[in-house]
Amino acid sequence: MSPRRERSLATRFFTVQVLVVAASLAAAVVVASLMGPAIFHNHLIMAGHAENSPELLHVEQAYRDTNLITVAVALATALICALVASLWLSRRIQGSLGKLAEAAKGMSRGRYDTRVPALGAGAEVDGVATAFNTMAARLQSTEGTRRRMLSDLAHEMRTPISVLTVYCEGLQDGVIHWDETTSEIMTDQLGRLTRLVEDITDVSRAEEGRIDLDRAEQPVLELLHTAAEAHRESYAAKGVALDVDVDDETGVLEVDRQRMGQVLGNLLTNALRHTPAGGTVTVSATHQMSGQVVLCISDTGEGISAEQLPQVFERFWRGDTARDRDHGGSGIGLAISKALVEAHGGTLTAASPGPGHGAVFTIQLPSPQLADLPPAREAH
Repeated sequence: MSPRRERSLATRFFTVQVLVVAASLAAAVVVASLMGPAIFHNHLIMAGHAENSPELLHVEQAYRDTNLITVAVALATALICALVASLWLSRRIQGSLGKLAEAAKGMSRGRYDTRVPALGAGAEVDGVATAFNTMAARLQSTEGTRRRMLSDLAHEMRTPISVLTVYCEGLQDGVIHWDETTSEIMTDQLGRLTRLVEDITDVSRAEEGRIDLDRAEQPVLELLHTAAEAHRESYAAKGVALDVDVDDETGVLEVDRQRMGQVLGNLLTNALRHTPAGGTVTVSATHQMSGQVVLCISDTGEGISAEQLPQVFERFWRGDTARDRDHGGSGIGLAISKALVEAHGGTLTAASPGPGHGAVFTIQLPSPQLADLPPAREAH
Protein backbone atom coordinates (compact mmCIF):
# COMPACT_ATOMS: atom_id res chain seq x y z
CA MET A 1 0.00 0.00 0.00
CA SER A 2 1.58 3.28 -1.11
CA PRO A 3 1.95 5.99 1.53
CA ARG A 4 -0.55 8.83 1.49
CA ARG A 5 0.78 11.83 -0.40
CA GLU A 6 0.55 15.10 1.51
CA ARG A 7 -1.26 17.91 -0.28
CA SER A 8 0.62 21.16 -0.90
CA LEU A 9 -0.13 24.37 0.95
CA ALA A 10 -1.56 25.94 -2.22
CA THR A 11 -3.94 23.00 -2.71
CA ARG A 12 -5.18 23.28 0.85
CA PHE A 13 -5.73 27.04 0.58
CA PHE A 14 -7.56 26.64 -2.74
CA THR A 15 -9.74 23.81 -1.42
CA VAL A 16 -10.78 25.84 1.62
CA GLN A 17 -11.58 28.91 -0.45
CA VAL A 18 -13.56 26.84 -3.01
CA LEU A 19 -15.62 25.37 -0.20
CA VAL A 20 -16.35 28.83 1.19
CA VAL A 21 -17.26 30.20 -2.26
CA ALA A 22 -19.39 27.17 -3.07
CA ALA A 23 -21.29 27.44 0.22
CA SER A 24 -21.92 31.16 -0.35
CA LEU A 25 -23.07 30.68 -3.94
CA ALA A 26 -25.27 27.71 -2.98
CA ALA A 27 -27.01 29.91 -0.44
CA ALA A 28 -27.43 32.63 -3.06
CA VAL A 29 -28.84 30.14 -5.61
CA VAL A 30 -31.32 28.72 -3.11
CA VAL A 31 -32.57 32.17 -2.14
CA ALA A 32 -32.74 33.37 -5.76
CA SER A 33 -34.47 30.20 -6.98
CA LEU A 34 -37.05 29.73 -4.23
CA MET A 35 -37.83 33.19 -2.94
CA GLY A 36 -36.79 35.49 -5.80
CA PRO A 37 -39.31 34.34 -8.46
CA ALA A 38 -42.23 34.47 -6.05
CA ILE A 39 -41.40 37.97 -4.92
CA PHE A 40 -40.78 39.11 -8.50
CA HIS A 41 -44.13 37.53 -9.61
CA ASN A 42 -46.09 39.35 -6.91
CA HIS A 43 -44.55 42.67 -7.88
CA LEU A 44 -45.51 42.12 -11.53
CA ILE A 45 -49.14 41.35 -10.54
CA MET A 46 -49.21 44.50 -8.40
CA ALA A 47 -47.89 46.46 -11.38
CA GLY A 48 -51.02 45.49 -13.41
CA HIS A 49 -49.91 42.43 -15.36
CA ALA A 50 -52.58 39.77 -15.82
CA GLU A 51 -52.09 36.38 -14.22
CA ASN A 52 -50.57 33.85 -16.69
CA SER A 53 -50.23 36.45 -19.43
CA PRO A 54 -47.50 35.87 -22.09
CA GLU A 55 -45.72 39.06 -21.02
CA LEU A 56 -45.61 37.87 -17.40
CA LEU A 57 -44.17 34.50 -18.39
CA HIS A 58 -41.46 36.10 -20.57
CA VAL A 59 -40.46 38.55 -17.85
CA GLU A 60 -40.20 35.79 -15.24
CA GLN A 61 -38.18 33.61 -17.63
CA ALA A 62 -35.82 36.53 -18.29
CA TYR A 63 -35.44 36.96 -14.52
CA ARG A 64 -34.53 33.27 -14.08
CA ASP A 65 -32.05 33.32 -16.97
CA THR A 66 -30.42 36.47 -15.61
CA ASN A 67 -30.05 34.84 -12.20
CA LEU A 68 -28.40 31.76 -13.70
CA ILE A 69 -25.98 33.81 -15.80
CA THR A 70 -25.13 36.02 -12.82
CA VAL A 71 -24.48 33.03 -10.56
CA ALA A 72 -22.38 31.30 -13.23
CA VAL A 73 -20.23 34.39 -13.85
CA ALA A 74 -19.89 35.00 -10.10
CA LEU A 75 -18.88 31.38 -9.54
CA ALA A 76 -16.24 31.47 -12.29
CA THR A 77 -14.91 34.82 -11.06
CA ALA A 78 -14.79 33.60 -7.46
CA LEU A 79 -12.95 30.41 -8.43
CA ILE A 80 -10.35 32.31 -10.46
CA CYS A 81 -9.84 34.85 -7.66
CA ALA A 82 -9.58 32.05 -5.09
CA LEU A 83 -7.01 30.24 -7.20
CA VAL A 84 -4.89 33.38 -7.75
CA ALA A 85 -5.09 34.40 -4.08
CA SER A 86 -4.26 30.88 -2.93
CA LEU A 87 -1.24 30.64 -5.22
CA TRP A 88 0.09 34.07 -4.17
CA LEU A 89 -0.43 33.56 -0.46
CA SER A 90 0.82 29.97 -0.41
CA ARG A 91 3.95 30.81 -2.39
CA ARG A 92 4.73 33.66 -0.03
CA ILE A 93 4.27 31.49 3.04
CA GLN A 94 5.98 28.49 1.42
CA GLY A 95 9.00 30.65 0.59
CA SER A 96 9.28 31.77 4.21
CA LEU A 97 8.77 28.28 5.59
CA GLY A 98 11.27 26.96 3.04
CA LYS A 99 13.91 29.35 4.36
CA LEU A 100 13.12 28.25 7.91
CA ALA A 101 13.33 24.59 6.92
CA GLU A 102 16.65 25.14 5.13
CA ALA A 103 18.03 26.95 8.16
CA ALA A 104 16.85 24.14 10.44
CA LYS A 105 18.61 21.59 8.23
CA GLY A 106 21.78 23.65 8.47
CA MET A 107 21.46 23.70 12.26
CA SER A 108 20.98 19.93 12.31
CA ARG A 109 24.30 19.59 10.44
CA GLY A 110 26.11 21.64 13.07
CA ARG A 111 26.09 25.01 11.26
CA TYR A 112 25.13 27.05 14.31
CA ASP A 113 25.96 30.34 12.59
CA THR A 114 22.86 29.91 10.39
CA ARG A 115 20.38 32.79 10.62
CA VAL A 116 17.01 33.47 8.97
CA PRO A 117 16.59 36.91 7.34
CA ALA A 118 13.46 39.01 7.76
CA LEU A 119 10.73 37.08 5.92
CA GLY A 120 7.95 39.67 5.67
CA ALA A 121 5.26 36.99 5.66
CA GLY A 122 3.26 38.28 8.60
CA ALA A 123 3.81 38.85 12.32
CA GLU A 124 3.44 35.17 13.20
CA VAL A 125 6.02 33.92 10.67
CA ASP A 126 8.40 36.75 11.54
CA GLY A 127 7.98 35.84 15.21
CA VAL A 128 9.00 32.27 14.43
CA ALA A 129 12.04 33.54 12.50
CA THR A 130 13.09 35.77 15.41
CA ALA A 131 12.70 32.90 17.88
CA PHE A 132 14.73 30.66 15.57
CA ASN A 133 17.55 33.20 15.35
CA THR A 134 17.57 33.59 19.14
CA MET A 135 17.75 29.82 19.55
CA ALA A 136 20.54 29.60 16.96
CA ALA A 137 22.56 32.30 18.72
CA ARG A 138 22.24 30.52 22.06
CA LEU A 139 23.16 27.17 20.54
CA GLN A 140 26.17 28.76 18.87
CA SER A 141 27.26 30.26 22.18
CA THR A 142 26.70 26.96 23.99
CA GLU A 143 28.63 25.04 21.35
CA GLY A 144 31.49 27.50 21.54
CA THR A 145 31.57 27.19 25.32
CA ARG A 146 31.44 23.39 25.08
CA ARG A 147 34.36 23.23 22.65
CA ARG A 148 36.38 25.69 24.68
CA MET A 149 35.60 23.83 27.89
CA LEU A 150 36.63 20.47 26.43
CA SER A 151 39.83 21.98 25.08
CA ASP A 152 40.66 23.63 28.39
CA LEU A 153 39.67 20.53 30.34
CA ALA A 154 41.99 18.42 28.21
CA HIS A 155 44.77 20.95 28.77
CA GLU A 156 44.12 20.99 32.52
CA MET A 157 44.25 17.22 32.77
CA ARG A 158 47.30 16.84 30.53
CA THR A 159 49.85 18.14 33.06
CA PRO A 160 48.90 16.02 36.11
CA ILE A 161 48.34 12.93 33.95
CA SER A 162 51.75 13.41 32.29
CA VAL A 163 53.44 13.79 35.66
CA LEU A 164 51.71 10.70 37.06
CA THR A 165 52.59 8.72 33.90
CA VAL A 166 56.27 9.67 34.13
CA TYR A 167 56.50 8.75 37.80
CA CYS A 168 54.62 5.45 37.31
CA GLU A 169 56.93 4.48 34.47
CA GLY A 170 59.95 5.56 36.50
CA LEU A 171 58.83 3.45 39.44
CA GLN A 172 58.26 0.45 37.18
CA ASP A 173 61.71 0.85 35.56
CA GLY A 174 63.43 1.44 38.86
CA VAL A 175 64.65 4.87 37.79
CA ILE A 176 62.54 6.58 40.45
CA HIS A 177 62.26 5.29 44.00
CA TRP A 178 59.30 5.72 46.27
CA ASP A 179 60.19 8.32 48.86
CA GLU A 180 58.63 11.31 50.54
CA THR A 181 59.18 13.59 47.53
CA THR A 182 57.63 11.11 45.08
CA SER A 183 54.68 10.57 47.40
CA GLU A 184 54.12 14.32 47.75
CA ILE A 185 54.28 14.94 43.98
CA MET A 186 51.87 12.14 43.10
CA THR A 187 49.49 13.11 45.90
CA ASP A 188 49.48 16.73 44.68
CA GLN A 189 48.75 15.72 41.08
CA LEU A 190 45.99 13.31 42.12
CA GLY A 191 44.54 16.04 44.30
CA ARG A 192 44.62 18.43 41.35
CA LEU A 193 42.68 15.96 39.19
CA THR A 194 40.20 15.27 41.99
CA ARG A 195 39.67 19.00 42.60
CA LEU A 196 39.11 19.59 38.89
CA VAL A 197 36.45 16.87 38.68
CA GLU A 198 34.72 18.17 41.83
CA ASP A 199 34.76 21.75 40.53
CA ILE A 200 33.21 20.76 37.20
CA THR A 201 30.53 18.74 39.00
CA ASP A 202 29.75 21.62 41.36
CA VAL A 203 29.40 24.28 38.68
CA SER A 204 27.28 22.02 36.44
CA ARG A 205 24.93 21.12 39.28
CA ALA A 206 24.64 24.73 40.42
CA GLU A 207 23.91 26.07 36.92
CA GLU A 208 21.28 23.35 36.39
CA GLY A 209 19.68 24.02 39.79
CA ARG A 210 20.48 20.56 41.15
CA ILE A 211 22.27 21.68 44.34
CA ASP A 212 20.31 21.24 47.57
CA LEU A 213 20.90 24.26 49.80
CA ASP A 214 20.67 23.82 53.58
CA ARG A 215 19.56 27.36 54.29
CA ALA A 216 19.71 28.86 57.75
CA GLU A 217 20.08 32.38 59.16
CA GLN A 218 23.76 33.21 59.48
CA PRO A 219 25.18 36.42 61.00
CA VAL A 220 27.04 38.29 58.28
CA LEU A 221 29.79 39.32 60.70
CA GLU A 222 30.49 35.72 61.70
CA LEU A 223 30.27 34.47 58.11
CA LEU A 224 32.90 36.90 56.82
CA HIS A 225 35.23 36.60 59.80
CA THR A 226 35.20 32.81 59.50
CA ALA A 227 36.08 32.98 55.79
CA ALA A 228 38.85 35.51 56.45
CA GLU A 229 40.41 33.52 59.30
CA ALA A 230 40.53 30.39 57.12
CA HIS A 231 42.79 32.28 54.67
CA ARG A 232 44.74 34.38 57.16
CA GLU A 233 47.79 32.11 57.11
CA SER A 234 48.11 31.97 53.30
CA TYR A 235 47.77 35.77 53.13
CA ALA A 236 50.46 36.24 55.76
CA ALA A 237 52.77 33.83 53.92
CA LYS A 238 52.54 35.95 50.76
CA GLY A 239 52.73 39.26 52.60
CA VAL A 240 49.27 40.49 51.63
CA ALA A 241 47.15 42.29 54.22
CA LEU A 242 43.60 40.96 54.78
CA ASP A 243 41.17 43.43 56.36
CA VAL A 244 37.57 42.77 57.42
CA ASP A 245 35.28 45.80 57.61
CA VAL A 246 31.97 44.58 59.04
CA ASP A 247 29.94 45.85 62.00
CA ASP A 248 27.34 44.17 64.19
CA GLU A 249 24.47 46.05 62.51
CA THR A 250 24.84 44.31 59.17
CA GLY A 251 22.31 41.65 60.20
CA VAL A 252 21.94 38.09 58.99
CA LEU A 253 21.61 36.18 55.73
CA GLU A 254 19.54 33.08 55.05
CA VAL A 255 22.14 30.99 53.25
CA ASP A 256 23.78 27.59 53.14
CA ARG A 257 26.77 28.23 55.40
CA GLN A 258 29.01 25.68 53.70
CA ARG A 259 28.21 26.83 50.15
CA MET A 260 28.52 30.53 50.99
CA GLY A 261 31.81 29.75 52.70
CA GLN A 262 32.88 28.09 49.43
CA VAL A 263 31.95 31.25 47.50
CA LEU A 264 33.85 33.55 49.86
CA GLY A 265 36.80 31.16 49.88
CA ASN A 266 36.97 31.17 46.08
CA LEU A 267 36.84 34.98 45.96
CA LEU A 268 39.51 35.36 48.66
CA THR A 269 41.76 32.83 46.91
CA ASN A 270 41.28 34.64 43.61
CA ALA A 271 42.07 38.01 45.22
CA LEU A 272 45.23 36.62 46.81
CA ARG A 273 46.36 35.08 43.52
CA HIS A 274 46.20 38.44 41.76
CA THR A 275 47.48 40.70 44.55
CA PRO A 276 51.25 41.06 44.91
CA ALA A 277 53.13 41.15 48.22
CA GLY A 278 52.51 44.40 50.06
CA GLY A 279 48.97 44.71 48.68
CA THR A 280 45.70 44.66 50.58
CA VAL A 281 42.47 42.69 50.26
CA THR A 282 39.41 44.09 52.05
CA VAL A 283 36.24 42.19 52.93
CA SER A 284 33.27 44.45 53.71
CA ALA A 285 29.51 44.25 54.11
CA THR A 286 26.67 46.76 54.04
CA HIS A 287 22.91 46.54 54.07
CA GLN A 288 20.59 48.50 51.80
CA MET A 289 17.02 49.58 52.42
CA SER A 290 16.09 48.04 49.07
CA GLY A 291 16.28 44.62 50.73
CA GLN A 292 19.81 43.59 49.82
CA VAL A 293 22.91 42.77 51.82
CA VAL A 294 26.03 43.63 49.84
CA LEU A 295 29.30 41.77 50.41
CA CYS A 296 32.44 43.11 48.74
CA ILE A 297 35.89 41.59 48.28
CA SER A 298 38.19 44.30 46.93
CA ASP A 299 41.93 44.11 46.26
CA THR A 300 44.78 46.38 45.23
CA GLY A 301 46.15 43.86 42.77
CA GLU A 302 46.54 43.51 39.03
CA GLY A 303 43.06 44.63 38.05
CA ILE A 304 41.00 43.56 35.03
CA SER A 305 40.72 45.26 31.65
CA ALA A 306 37.34 46.35 30.32
CA GLU A 307 37.59 43.76 27.54
CA GLN A 308 38.15 40.93 30.04
CA LEU A 309 35.47 41.85 32.58
CA PRO A 310 32.59 40.08 30.74
CA GLN A 311 34.66 36.85 30.69
CA VAL A 312 35.78 36.54 34.30
CA PHE A 313 32.92 34.20 35.25
CA GLU A 314 33.29 31.87 32.27
CA ARG A 315 34.49 28.33 32.90
CA PHE A 316 38.26 27.91 32.54
CA TRP A 317 38.80 31.54 31.60
CA ARG A 318 41.99 33.19 32.84
CA GLY A 319 43.38 36.64 32.29
CA ASP A 320 46.88 35.17 32.22
CA THR A 321 46.75 31.44 31.52
CA ALA A 322 50.35 30.58 32.27
CA ARG A 323 50.47 32.62 35.44
CA ASP A 324 47.28 31.11 36.86
CA ARG A 325 48.32 27.55 36.10
CA ASP A 326 51.56 28.16 37.94
CA HIS A 327 49.53 29.25 40.93
CA GLY A 328 47.28 26.20 40.75
CA GLY A 329 44.13 27.97 39.58
CA SER A 330 41.68 25.77 37.71
CA GLY A 331 39.88 28.71 36.12
CA ILE A 332 36.51 27.49 37.35
CA GLY A 333 36.27 28.91 40.87
CA LEU A 334 34.57 32.14 39.85
CA ALA A 335 32.08 30.24 37.66
CA ILE A 336 31.18 28.06 40.67
CA SER A 337 30.86 31.13 42.90
CA LYS A 338 28.51 32.90 40.50
CA ALA A 339 26.33 29.80 40.09
CA LEU A 340 26.11 29.28 43.87
CA VAL A 341 25.23 32.93 44.54
CA GLU A 342 22.50 32.81 41.91
CA ALA A 343 21.20 29.59 43.48
CA HIS A 344 20.71 31.68 46.66
CA GLY A 345 18.69 34.23 44.68
CA GLY A 346 21.52 36.78 44.54
CA THR A 347 24.00 38.19 42.05
CA LEU A 348 27.78 38.22 41.77
CA THR A 349 29.45 40.92 39.69
CA ALA A 350 33.00 42.10 39.03
CA ALA A 351 34.33 45.61 38.49
CA SER A 352 37.75 47.12 37.99
CA PRO A 353 39.12 50.58 37.07
CA GLY A 354 41.59 48.80 34.82
CA PRO A 355 44.92 46.92 34.85
CA GLY A 356 47.06 47.80 37.85
CA HIS A 357 44.19 49.33 39.83
CA GLY A 358 42.71 46.32 41.60
CA ALA A 359 39.29 44.70 41.33
CA VAL A 360 36.07 44.48 43.32
CA PHE A 361 33.78 41.44 43.45
CA THR A 362 30.31 42.26 44.78
CA ILE A 363 27.74 39.80 46.12
CA GLN A 364 24.16 40.99 46.54
CA LEU A 365 21.83 38.78 48.56
CA PRO A 366 18.30 39.37 49.90
CA SER A 367 18.09 40.06 53.62
CA PRO A 368 15.57 37.93 55.56
CA GLN A 369 14.98 40.59 58.26
CA LEU A 370 15.09 43.93 56.54
CA ALA A 371 12.36 45.33 58.78
CA ASP A 372 14.47 44.74 61.89
CA LEU A 373 17.52 46.55 60.53
CA PRO A 374 18.31 50.10 61.75
CA PRO A 375 18.30 52.91 59.20
CA ALA A 376 21.56 53.49 57.34
CA ARG A 377 23.82 55.96 59.13
CA GLU A 378 24.71 59.15 57.32
CA ALA A 379 28.36 59.84 56.64
CA HIS A 380 29.74 63.01 58.26
